[in-house]
Amino acid sequence: MLPTLKHLHCINCTRLIRFFLLLAKINSTQTHFYQCCYFSARPSVQTEEVELTSESVNRDSERVGPDCFELLTVLGKGAYGKVFQVRKVQGPQTGKIFAMKVLRKAKIVCNAKDTAHTRAEREILETVRHPFIVDLLYAFQTGGKLYLILECLSGGELFMQLEKEGIFMEDTACFYLGEITLALGHLHSNGIIYRDLKPENIMLNHEGHIKLTDFGLCKESIHDGSVTHTFCGTIEYMAPEILTRTGHNRAVDWWSLGALMYDMMTGSPPFTAENRKKTIDKILKCKLNLPPYLTIDARDIIKKLLKKNPAQRLGSSKADCADIQKHPFFRHISWDDLLNKTVEPPYKPRLQSDEDVSQFDTRFTRQTPVDSPDDTSLSHSAELAFAGFTYVAPSVLESLKEGFSFEPRTRPVRVPCHQQASCSPLADFFFLKIFSRHRHLLLSSRQVGNMGEKGGCDMQQRTSGRNRTGVGCVYGMRSNHSTICTPTLADFLTTPFETEGQKA
Repeated sequence: MLPTLKHLHCINCTRLIRFFLLLAKINSTQTHFYQCCYFSARPSVQTEEVELTSESVNRDSERVGPDCFELLTVLGKGAYGKVFQVRKVQGPQTGKIFAMKVLRKAKIVCNAKDTAHTRAEREILETVRHPFIVDLLYAFQTGGKLYLILECLSGGELFMQLEKEGIFMEDTACFYLGEITLALGHLHSNGIIYRDLKPENIMLNHEGHIKLTDFGLCKESIHDGSVTHTFCGTIEYMAPEILTRTGHNRAVDWWSLGALMYDMMTGSPPFTAENRKKTIDKILKCKLNLPPYLTIDARDIIKKLLKKNPAQRLGSSKADCADIQKHPFFRHISWDDLLNKTVEPPYKPRLQSDEDVSQFDTRFTRQTPVDSPDDTSLSHSAELAFAGFTYVAPSVLESLKEGFSFEPRTRPVRVPCHQQASCSPLADFFFLKIFSRHRHLLLSSRQVGNMGEKGGCDMQQRTSGRNRTGVGCVYGMRSNHSTICTPTLADFLTTPFETEGQKA
């Protein structure tokens, strides 16, 4: 039922009667708000209903699409799409080089875990900002594809560098592990556990600093005392409590850090075998063997990170990464300097230009960069799975002249001149106040699916040595992940609401 309009009368008011009208008409397809305006005392008042959508709210934000980018090179390829090096040719940042991750909707929606992985990565990249985590600049979609525009990390994968070197010297490993520790600590401080730390998911920028990529296996809202049960990750780096499904928390990331540290300084993960079952048995039952050439500090921190009991593991306390930072292995590191990137990386990629792709696999860079034709034959329900995907980074919005605005766009109503009235300067104020007051009621109608808990299985295994299973892992292209997806403001603007009395 629509609320009854009540005109407020004042004996001393002889001209116009001010009042504010907020009329929310909620149905299964659209959300409307009536524009706020003055009304005269005459009964012939005319108003216009304006639809509140992501386009009307973000009217001053930049419009981006595939045509805004020129394809330069193929950087990677996976089961669901490709990663291109691209140049922006329209709007702000014209001429700048980015990485464009293109995913096919039709292949993703076939599996709920793949859909959840894609949404999770998009959500977390929007939320998290850190010097050692890849930046998301834009996200948009067409009828059949999803696009993520990320910063171009021209240094390639840490995996490739480790493959070239065989093993890292201790000071080199200390530098990379220090930056990774800061990135993981930042995720943990935001209630996020990463759960897929491995050399393939760590990339280098043009200066040689690391950046974490591929956030599909992340789990949100994990704080002190809370656990999750999803069976996921890459076998060689998975903590025992994930394998036994006894419940895990952020301590699993510190196990993975220990496994990565071992890998960097010995040439392979600590527990490997010819098949998945034997690898799992080794992780759960076998004693850790450390080569004698490792220093005392390196041996000590690896032992403490690879404790099978998570309660005894270094970093498992409330102090989290602070305990790891205090370990003697990192005694030569200034953490403030490391965070500010004033510490010189041990390896700086030799790049001739911003378009140099020499650090990427030639199997892909030699391919002709072609974005295949769009497929728009998705069902309406499949399209709803990606509602609210569009995103423009705040750093980009700040560069726009008009800036970002939440003020709804209204179209003028044609009325006789003697009936026209100016819009109240307080209208926007009241709209925002009421919107903010009742937004939680609107958002509460979204149902958030908890996919993969206590039964979901999403796991990868590497073959022996440094040979990878599959191809195209750059920017996380080859992973099939699952995680929980959290609604955003963009989801609210593009998703129908259910009113009381309606069934889901």
